[in-house]
Amino acid sequence: MKNIITSKYLTLPLLIAVLFLLNYFAGLSGIRFDLTKDQRYTLSDAAIRSTESFDSPLYIDIFLEGDLPSEFLKLRKETAQILREFQSENSHIKVNFIDPEEEGNEDTAQRLQAMGMQPAAVTIEEGSKVSQEMVYPWALVNYQQRTVKVALLKNTLGASLEERVSSSVQHLEYAFADAFTKVGMKDKKKIAVLKGNGELMDIEIADFLSALKDYYQIAPFTLDSANANAARTLEQLKEYDLTIIAKPTEAFSAEEKLVMDQYTLHGGKSLWLVDRVQMEMDSLYQNEGESVAVPRNLNLDDLFFKYGVRINPSLVSDLYFTQIVLATGSGSQTQYNPAPWLYHPMIFSEENHPVNTNIEALRMQFANPIDTLGNAINKTVLLRSSPLSKSVGAPALISLETVTREPDKESFNSGGMPLAVLLEGSFTSVFKNRLLPVSVNDYREQGDESAMIVISDGDLIRNDIQNGRPLELGYDKWTNNFYGNKEFLLNCVNYLLDDSGLINIRSKKVEIAFLDSQKAYLEKSKWQFINLGMPVLLSALFGFGFAFYRKRRYAR
Repeated sequence: MKNIITSKYLTLPLLIAVLFLLNYFAGLSGIRFDLTKDQRYTLSDAAIRSTESFDSPLYIDIFLEGDLPSEFLKLRKETAQILREFQSENSHIKVNFIDPEEEGNEDTAQRLQAMGMQPAAVTIEEGSKVSQEMVYPWALVNYQQRTVKVALLKNTLGASLEERVSSSVQHLEYAFADAFTKVGMKDKKKIAVLKGNGELMDIEIADFLSALKDYYQIAPFTLDSANANAARTLEQLKEYDLTIIAKPTEAFSAEEKLVMDQYTLHGGKSLWLVDRVQMEMDSLYQNEGESVAVPRNLNLDDLFFKYGVRINPSLVSDLYFTQIVLATGSGSQTQYNPAPWLYHPMIFSEENHPVNTNIEALRMQFANPIDTLGNAINKTVLLRSSPLSKSVGAPALISLETVTREPDKESFNSGGMPLAVLLEGSFTSVFKNRLLPVSVNDYREQGDESAMIVISDGDLIRNDIQNGRPLELGYDKWTNNFYGNKEFLLNCVNYLLDDSGLINIRSKKVEIAFLDSQKAYLEKSKWQFINLGMPVLLSALFGFGFAFYRKRRYAR
């Protein structure tokens, strides 16, 4: 009888000891099991590859520490977890959490703001009490002599804080893998920014080019010499992996078009941002609120047509719009008020491709509808107008007075017009079966595998300018709104040039459950009792029950 009682008392401690030892040795072995439904803690192959080049310490400073609101505690927890997964792949990765608001760290907060890492102002409501806290959802990745900023909280137009945090958690793996790629990059690919055909000035695309410098070597390239020596111009352009053509306003000559055609057929990638209609907001402001939109001839219609797309000489008018700011009154009585502007569509991504997945709404300005044509090239529509949009043919009189009129909603019935198209495949030369304007070396009628993205809005890449300095691309200085233009265009370039598949991390979906703060406050007492009182009550009942059982058993 004594042995039986002893074995019963030893069973539970032995079981606990065995489980503890199994957990301990599993931790030492590095074996981990991701049991989450969305596999949020399983790194993709591309993310793992981004850590392979580090053979010395890489330090990550995370500025999410201290007394944080509940949403940011979620973000901190998910950040810490994803970084543990990265650390399991490379032991050189070191993580440090810092509280910028901690006493003695005042200089840290100032340095972060000086580096452009602005805090997020969080309003906390607890019953009738309202307070505001400053949180720095940023990280710095430091490796040898390189430092890269990582935004942990994404800007999401019109989203609540919980929605922003949820979107940011989905972005974490990509954000850190992207930063690791930047600091570990040795051989950068080369990008040519085309000049000579009235493209946007450097200051107008400065923010985007600055972002690209983390990944690539960038240089201006002019096609002017193609008219004199197209063969040499083509050989020089072929040294670049990608060309960016940002809102040309002057027609391409036959020689320049031949160079671009043969560059594509020799495997060169390109990002075209083209306005098929000539219309600017400045024209409206300078001409008493009216201007005529007219077709713009860039001599590229046949080239795009051969490749499988046609940019139409018309404007997209959309009931999903972004706002412009108009001045009323004069002198000291001047007021600036936002107004709806149907010719500046707000574009929401269909998320049908890694390039347009997990991005914010985009702002387009005087965009043109694109037709896709039947040929052997694979076409993916990356951006479309909303279902409530229509096409306005040019020439057309555009007037600011339209902001005061109620639009005829019945006429907005031709929605879903393509505005950005990815073309991939073996392109056929536009000069096939035609007389060449000049001779070039290794002329081809059928090309190697290549890709290009055609966007029917040159202003998508243009940043605002204030006091002679470029602002961040996607930021509207008049309405103080942020749009996803920069992120989308970076995705375009990364996809066209990314050999590692890093861009595919963006398609990963993560679902985060949040606490309903209002409900939690109202039911605070109930949950305090459940979490604190119930364990004590159950322990007491178990104790009384066990004592009663022993008393009855041994009384026999």
